[in-house]
Amino acid sequence: MIANLKLSLFLIVVSGLLAVSPTVSHALEVQAVTMPSADITLSFVISGKIAEIHVKEGDTVEKGTLLAALDDDPERIQTEQLKVQAADKIRILSAKAELAQKMVDLEKFDAARQKGAVSEWEVAHMKLSVRMAKLALQAATIEHEQFQRQYSQAVQQLARMRIVSPIPGRVEKVFAEVGEGVEKLGPVVELVETDPLWLDVPVPLPQARHLDKGQQAVVLFSGNPTGKPADGRIVYISSVADAASDTLRVRVEVGNSSDRPAGERVTVSFPQIGNSKVADKSQN
Repeated sequence: MIANLKLSLFLIVVSGLLAVSPTVSHALEVQAVTMPSADITLSFVISGKIAEIHVKEGDTVEKGTLLAALDDDPERIQTEQLKVQAADKIRILSAKAELAQKMVDLEKFDAARQKGAVSEWEVAHMKLSVRMAKLALQAATIEHEQFQRQYSQAVQQLARMRIVSPIPGRVEKVFAEVGEGVEKLGPVVELVETDPLWLDVPVPLPQARHLDKGQQAVVLFSGNPTGKPADGRIVYISSVADAASDTLRVRVEVGNSSDRPAGERVTVSFPQIGNSKVADKSQN
């Protein structure tokens, strides 16, 4: 009987400890699908015929790499002509020299008028010549500025006839071929960046309030031979919840040095949510 009493006391003590101890809460785990951190379909902003395509599907490119170009021979010739005109200052220099000479002549006419050697009419005529020389210099300056603007516009037009990679990434798809005519804004090259990868994770609203930008997330890839999860971080939390599922979209970024394809199903966990649960229960 004494043994039974001791057992009963032991069970009571254990039950009491379990009642006052906080329940351990595991980190929340949510299924998600990886996606590229950048997925861009590049187009020409003007219509034309494709003269060059410098990449093929699967190529890795750096930022600034030339991907494709339209036939731009006429535009290039015009640009070279405008470049020469934009750099030419002969008319301005000639107009300046003409004005300087007229100014000297006016001073001589003024001195001669004081001596009675020339008439007032001749002085007035020379003043008019100075005024016309100033206008000629202004006209030459305006013309030169116009050539410079036209040259700048021509350079920009040439740039519109080229597609340059705005990011480092991989060519996912090439939609056109050399010699093919394309309309403006038609798809030409699709470029993706898969390192890092992004995941849009639907987190239940009660748990989402424990999350913040920059916090850790743990990503477990299916079929990972090592079974070791990858470290991710929260880069964005949506401001609008999904009323149908009572979830909030949380974007997680994870490195992809092993070059895994986007579109894989993964398990994402947030250790801080579990810790927050424990803290909440212990405070209660």
